[in-house]
Amino acid sequence: MKYYLIVGEASGDLHASNLMRALKERDSQADFRFFGGDLMKAVGGTLVKHYRDLAYMGFIPVLLHLRTIFRNMDFCKKDIVDWQPDVVILVDYPGFNLKIAEFVKKHTDIPVYYYISPKIWAWKEYRIKNIKRDVDELFSILPFEVDFFKGHQYPIHYVGNPCVDAVDAFQKTSQETWPEFIKENELVDKPVIALLAGSRKQEIKDNLPDMLEAAKPFVDKYQLVLAGAPGIEPSYYQQYIGAEVPVKIVFGQTYRLLSQAKVALVTSGTATLETALFRVPQVVCYYIAMGKVVSFLRRHILKVKYISLVNLVANKEVVRELVADTMTVANVRSELDALLNDANYRDTMLDEYDRMIKILGPAGASHQAASKMIELLSVRREK
Repeated sequence: MKYYLIVGEASGDLHASNLMRALKERDSQADFRFFGGDLMKAVGGTLVKHYRDLAYMGFIPVLLHLRTIFRNMDFCKKDIVDWQPDVVILVDYPGFNLKIAEFVKKHTDIPVYYYISPKIWAWKEYRIKNIKRDVDELFSILPFEVDFFKGHQYPIHYVGNPCVDAVDAFQKTSQETWPEFIKENELVDKPVIALLAGSRKQEIKDNLPDMLEAAKPFVDKYQLVLAGAPGIEPSYYQQYIGAEVPVKIVFGQTYRLLSQAKVALVTSGTATLETALFRVPQVVCYYIAMGKVVSFLRRHILKVKYISLVNLVANKEVVRELVADTMTVANVRSELDALLNDANYRDTMLDEYDRMIKILGPAGASHQAASKMIELLSVRREK
């Protein structure tokens, strides 16, 4: 069968690539065409557009690139119609993907599957009408979403979490030792504070400088290692790195880094969950312009208590979230000090990680999703 996939960021590239592998195992004739990234390209198929050409975030950047965004959207619509896939699989990235879903549903008979659903339980709950109208099947990777969508009379499929798959696969194959890791990356023999500053340029610009400043007092005993994001040039990072705070950048090694890290400073997103799965104590850092206004909106408009996936899955504060006006150098530094020097605090966080991991369930999300998709498509073909 022919599968058309659309992702808009690095985490989507990872999860879509694993889904594609699982689909290929079950469908020897699988043919892929996609808006995606390097990991998807490595699996096989035709890369139509790279996600780095789509990943604009924040009001101003989106406004400045509206023409490009609409041009990409129009191209995507035409490409789907011309290629006539058996299914369109949308992966997260709701601002773009829900528009594509609306078009496909209105103008074609191609089924629309959504893998990694839009987080409408956090905000924009009104989008449930669009999803019910335009999405044929929704595949969830967060267990609490089942009850949320059930409350809207829209049954979905919980397939497990692909982060569990990815981390499990890495841990089964990686035998790297600490001496090997520091030798290959030309590091010193000091414990690592990992910095995961996001996968988009705007996130890096907003968060990395304060992360570095907050970690500055700890560089005598620890070394800072920054996980370089796919598609971001080393030169982009260098403009935010000063000589005062030594930091090493490693690319394509996020899991290797987390497997060796003592603690981590992490922007909100999939990386918070991955950090927890590696059982690395962390603090979530996410700067947003007009922080006080955003904090007010967060308290009064957002439908959820937390922004990090770790806390959302656990349904309690497991990791500290420093967001908007609470994302300050002083707050990050204080939390980092506690993570490094308060053994009881660390141990409590690790115990809560273990509880959260049980809630997520075992590895196998990509395989479960692929099996269910092919089953549903086969039933559709028989009708």
